[in-house]
Amino acid sequence: MWFGGLLIACYAPVLYFLVKQWATDEDMGHGFFAPAIAGYIIWQRRADLSRMTPEPSNWGLLIILWSAVQLMLGTLGAEIFLARTSFLIALVGVILYLCGWKILRAIAFPLSLLLFMFPLPAIIYARITLPLQLFASQVAEMILGWLGIPVLRDGNVLELASQKLSVVEACSGIRSLLSLSFLSLTYAYFFDKKVWMRWVLLAATIPIAIAANAIRVTLTGVLSEIRTDLAQGFFHLLEGWVLFLVALLLLVAFHQLVNRVYNHFHRSQGGSVAV
Repeated sequence: MWFGGLLIACYAPVLYFLVKQWATDEDMGHGFFAPAIAGYIIWQRRADLSRMTPEPSNWGLLIILWSAVQLMLGTLGAEIFLARTSFLIALVGVILYLCGWKILRAIAFPLSLLLFMFPLPAIIYARITLPLQLFASQVAEMILGWLGIPVLRDGNVLELASQKLSVVEACSGIRSLLSLSFLSLTYAYFFDKKVWMRWVLLAATIPIAIAANAIRVTLTGVLSEIRTDLAQGFFHLLEGWVLFLVALLLLVAFHQLVNRVYNHFHRSQGGSVAV
């Protein structure tokens, strides 16, 4: 217990600003849920974990030392991502040092969910958002043209008869992509016993989230031709939430489809069917 207290004390400034970003950055709203769900999964496994005999490993000390060096370098170099992720490395090191490899492997999945606590590095974020912005605007231009709505695209800006729509970073879809990725792993854990399904659903979130965002931009263009105020403010926010729920339902439907194909294949092979 005191190891955990020391860890939190050492990382208090880093964790404070991390939680503050969760509260203020709309892209990181899911950050609050990552430690809560990871903790709940570990609590669910408490009976199995209590039956495991701790086998402390000194390799944990080496990992803790690595995290300390990474924290120092991240702090001195103002590299926030390095400083923040060193907390998770230190946590892994403490668990390994106190409990050993067997227990660490047993809680590897909930620990991996903690990666969603950390915002992407700025350089990676920038490289992802711009292509997503351009793709969403290109799809919107194409569909609006099919619907007979005059539109002229200049990069990520759509010129309509009613107004100019800019597909900014907030509309790139990165927010829904990160949140949906976290939800896909959580959903697969609680509703499917097959470990490989987690990674199948995680992969499926990429095209689903990107397509949903492109539809959102297109719908914004259509609604702006009806009433310009429908493309901004509360209506624009509501539209984003509705399409996120649609994306989540598509993920659930994809999960059911994969299970049907999987079960059909096993029946045809004469094997047992997984639930």
